[in-house]
Amino acid sequence: MLEILYQDEWLVAVNKPSGWLVHRSWLDRDEKVVVMQTVRDQIGQHVFTVHRLDRPTSGVLLMALSSEVAHLLSQQFEQHQIQKTYHAVLRGWLDGSATLDYPLLEELDKIADKFASQERTAQPAVTDYCSLAQVEMPVAISRYDSARYTLVEMSPHTGRKHQLRRHMVHLRHPIIGDSAHGDLRQNRGAAQHFGMNRLMLHASALSLTHPVTGEPLVIRAGLDRVWQGMLQQFGWQDQIPEVPRVEFADEAVQDKPTE
Repeated sequence: MLEILYQDEWLVAVNKPSGWLVHRSWLDRDEKVVVMQTVRDQIGQHVFTVHRLDRPTSGVLLMALSSEVAHLLSQQFEQHQIQKTYHAVLRGWLDGSATLDYPLLEELDKIADKFASQERTAQPAVTDYCSLAQVEMPVAISRYDSARYTLVEMSPHTGRKHQLRRHMVHLRHPIIGDSAHGDLRQNRGAAQHFGMNRLMLHASALSLTHPVTGEPLVIRAGLDRVWQGMLQQFGWQDQIPEVPRVEFADEAVQDKPTE
């Protein structure tokens, strides 16, 4: 069963585990573990996706319980009225906070986009990031005598494919566990020594206006055992405090446009 973070007569939000597909595609016809089908069976009601998380990413996944509400939520996403907050563990030390405005070429899938046009132009991509904590561990990985990591909080303003992963690579601090864009030896070392055997990217919170009631709503997702174990090893337990899964904010949350 999936952890249900929030549910009313119009919406349902779950804490998607790393490794789960949101829905099947023609490439994944035989996949047995799928979020949409699991939630449908769990609540006994059809669900409609309004956004997605990549398979290795965990965290808040919001779905609608009718096509009409799905349309309203999709409009909020398209108009950048929903704020997404992520946490990630990066290789190396990244200092401070900033807004990275770095356009990205459309990233094509080798199989799904086999016949798509290869002519691509860079699309606007903007990410806010803030360094929360850093650590240096006495473990030699690759050519380095020690292993350095940074815990960051990120909020995307745009929704390009693998935007957060690619933006961190641009800063030369790839997300640990990123098999597509990161460093294989660093990923293996982080898994072997610190148990980080997944993509260390977690969708921590969604802030939105309820599409039916108009109430400001914040939905948060807790961390899995891999994340909790890492926080304890690195002494970062206080950097991501336990908070209520759902908060009806007193003020509107759309003051900062995001993905």
